[in-house]
Amino acid sequence: MTQRSTIAELDAKVAGQTAPRCFLQQAAEQPDFPLLNSMDDSGGWNRWTVAQVRELAARTAAGLLADGVTPGERVLLMMRNCPDFHWHDLGAQFVRATPVSIYNSSSPEEIEFLAGDAGARIAILEDDGFLQRMLKVRGALPLLEKIYVIHPPEGDLPEGVFPVADLMAHGEADLDALAEATQPDDLATLIYTSGTTGPPKGVMISQYNVVYTAESLWESIERPDAKGWRVISYLPMAHIAERMTSHYRSLIDGLEVYCCPDPSELTSYLREVHPQMLFGVPRVFEKIYAGVIAALSADPEKKQQFDDGVAAAIEIKRAQREGTATEEQIGTLEFLDAIAFSTVRGLVGLDELELAITGAAPLPAQVLEWFNAIGVNLAEVYGLSETSGPMTFTPARNKPGWVGQAIPGCEVAIADDGEVICRGGNVFQGYLNQPEKTAEVLVDGWFHSGDIGEMDDEGYVRIVDRKKELIITSGGKNISPANLEAALKLIPLVGQACAIGDQRKFISALLVLDPEVAPVWAADNGKAGMSLTELATDPDVIALVQEGVTEINEQFAQVEQIKKFVLIGEEWMPDSDVLTPTSKLKRRGIHARYAEQIEALYA
Repeated sequence: MTQRSTIAELDAKVAGQTAPRCFLQQAAEQPDFPLLNSMDDSGGWNRWTVAQVRELAARTAAGLLADGVTPGERVLLMMRNCPDFHWHDLGAQFVRATPVSIYNSSSPEEIEFLAGDAGARIAILEDDGFLQRMLKVRGALPLLEKIYVIHPPEGDLPEGVFPVADLMAHGEADLDALAEATQPDDLATLIYTSGTTGPPKGVMISQYNVVYTAESLWESIERPDAKGWRVISYLPMAHIAERMTSHYRSLIDGLEVYCCPDPSELTSYLREVHPQMLFGVPRVFEKIYAGVIAALSADPEKKQQFDDGVAAAIEIKRAQREGTATEEQIGTLEFLDAIAFSTVRGLVGLDELELAITGAAPLPAQVLEWFNAIGVNLAEVYGLSETSGPMTFTPARNKPGWVGQAIPGCEVAIADDGEVICRGGNVFQGYLNQPEKTAEVLVDGWFHSGDIGEMDDEGYVRIVDRKKELIITSGGKNISPANLEAALKLIPLVGQACAIGDQRKFISALLVLDPEVAPVWAADNGKAGMSLTELATDPDVIALVQEGVTEINEQFAQVEQIKKFVLIGEEWMPDSDVLTPTSKLKRRGIHARYAEQIEALYA
């Protein structure tokens, strides 16, 4: 175990640094490193070296300067996970502007709010689809002067809309001079919160926050060979986790990024890229887990053998964490890996994975232990946009059920009321134009997370729930919906779960059939061809789910147990009225969509 830097030590390490300055250092040290990759139409790869990204960022910077962009000005970016994002964002940083990424699926109304709140004058969009959405609200955005489109539609463009080639036609800016002018207190980006508890707020992340957090993550990983690791970029760039993992850390540390523009294609990219590091929200790992289990279910005998092997491996992994594993146990683990686990990792493209990270929402400890057992080093990270991503993360000494210890250079504590609070150079500068909201969460130098947690004697943190999401029954009992929901998603046929019960007499739940597992189960049980809607009303399916609910209830106190549930036969999609872009529950949206079903549970 390496010594973790204190706040003062990490502050000294990154003094005076900015992402543009760090990028130029990388460009000087390894200009030919393949920084960015994207798949072409034939299934091959287009590649951009650090030197080529430097040139393209210089062209972006020159174009923005020609447009009169000044330090502190916001530049909107709306594009999928494509290489262009990286050099346009970086070019904006070089001219000390603040690039602001908008979620790809944002509605025109959401675009209007974000663009207006940011006060953007220039936007860079990927294609006509994004352009049309922005044009619908352009009349309500008087500050928006120029819109550049990477893949413009054919024919004449509307007034003020230009092909991105026009932006890139001003030669190359002097990046060395521009980088020298950048300052640690320049804003690197605005990250807009998901708006689960109110209108989105612009989280101001500075250059200091970025380089400080990147250095902290580097120390947390404790792997000198981590530079150059292959990663897949597939989550929205508007989310701090993706921004920190595949953008800032690639600019600073030189990760090799493979751009996956459609998150639904992740499974095929895994088999193509064989990443060495993978960040995923819990749903990503739950789907991989469910897919493997469903595939094994075709042969009950083999599945039982595999499950027995996993159970044995989990015990051995626990012994390893406690330092009590025997040579015989380690030999057993190596044998299980050779005859079974390595094959599974290879089939799903995780065979070269050095580190898997899950965050943004709770992952059931059983799922995490399952991945650890089959040889996937999966660890939880905990944090928020306001902490530039991470707050706790201990991948080298993972403890399932806990989200790790404070990252280097961050002090984490539990307040008297149970709230998780922290301070350090990863903590944001405040909310854009909202000093009162800022003052609510930044108190005496401590950031108040809004999460309820616990800490053990080794400093490991466990998150209980969001303060604002605790269910208070009509009997006055406080109940954590997240813990219940995480457990309910362990039922094989269940893909999503939402606990209900605020100001109600008992706890109930909306359970969503897993769109990948349910059809496989149906085919194996004489119900092939039935739709999810039909399966949700099938007595056999309901009975099977009830068995799972009954088993889960045994883990909780009586007041927390699910008394009734309704099975839902439709998939909940990310970035919808029921899920955020990273698959967190939008409880108000869920309650609105399923108001009738919920009321029926309490009739």
